[in-house]
Amino acid sequence: MNFNFKEILSSSLILFSVIDILGSIPIIIDLRKKNGNIHAEQATLVSGLIMIGFFFAGKLILHFLGVDTNSFAMAGALIIFLIGLEMTLGRNIFKSEELQEGSAHSIVPLAFPIIAGAGTMTTLISLKSQFEEENIMVSILINLIFIYIVLRSSVWIENKLGNAGTQVLRKVFGVILIAIAIKIFKTRIG
Repeated sequence: MNFNFKEILSSSLILFSVIDILGSIPIIIDLRKKNGNIHAEQATLVSGLIMIGFFFAGKLILHFLGVDTNSFAMAGALIIFLIGLEMTLGRNIFKSEELQEGSAHSIVPLAFPIIAGAGTMTTLISLKSQFEEENIMVSILINLIFIYIVLRSSVWIENKLGNAGTQVLRKVFGVILIAIAIKIFKTRIG
């Protein structure tokens, strides 16, 4: 194995900016309010499994399903758009399902598509052409550690922001999510 610090740093920063876990804090708080709590360990583990699985078999899986990366990215953008609408308008689009105790309230939509969504997956495929696999794997691990810390701290973050701060942040990031979804649509269509 040939670990390269520069490659690890570059791929970590690229993934960090695409995952944008800090920008997802209002979504995390909103999901916790709807479902009672966030299962940080499960959401992080599932996100990691999705990222690693897609890193190694993404193109093959999409090809097998007959889905191109553009269609996959647009499907993720649609979900992000709906989440943004929900946050901005204060309406529930996604039905909060009653789950058994101990099951994962926060896997969908948190692990997919918020953390390990279409943008993350297509980024992983493109990183493969630029960097060594072992360096990308380390960058995935670094990002998963940071994701876990943010998910575990969601109650503390909400307490620091307060109810008014959370509501303002929720509306602002809802509009930002809508804009990101529209940008993905424009990029993929144009």
